[in-house]
Amino acid sequence: MASGTFDIIHPGHLYYLRESKRLGDELVVVVARETNLTKKPVIPGNQRRKVLEGLKPVDKAVLGDELDIFKTVEREKPDIISIGPDQNWEIPKLKKQLKKQGFNIKLVKIKNYVECDLCSSRDIISKIQDRE
Repeated sequence: MASGTFDIIHPGHLYYLRESKRLGDELVVVVARETNLTKKPVIPGNQRRKVLEGLKPVDKAVLGDELDIFKTVEREKPDIISIGPDQNWEIPKLKKQLKKQGFNIKLVKIKNYVECDLCSSRDIISKIQDRE
């Protein structure tokens, strides 16, 4: 299982998804809801989910729960959750929270992808705004 906002898809996202897919047989991607984000995405959640469903590494894309992030974990039952290079989860703390919820899930931090000039949605948006 991988998760994120995936607002404007870029090579960094593709790297994260490919690396996440290599960890198991099936990759379920959880798309963050606007209500759970401090930085609101440009593209609506359902549209971001549809784009992800069309990407080769992704077997299934779902919208995350608006109230409880662990509900999606409970529903999808992953063996592994990949943590993206730009995601700031404290892995020991998250592992403890998952165990407390009754889950025994392996957490894997994906290494940073650095071969891209515009490897963040914010950078892409800034570049577009600079052109106007």
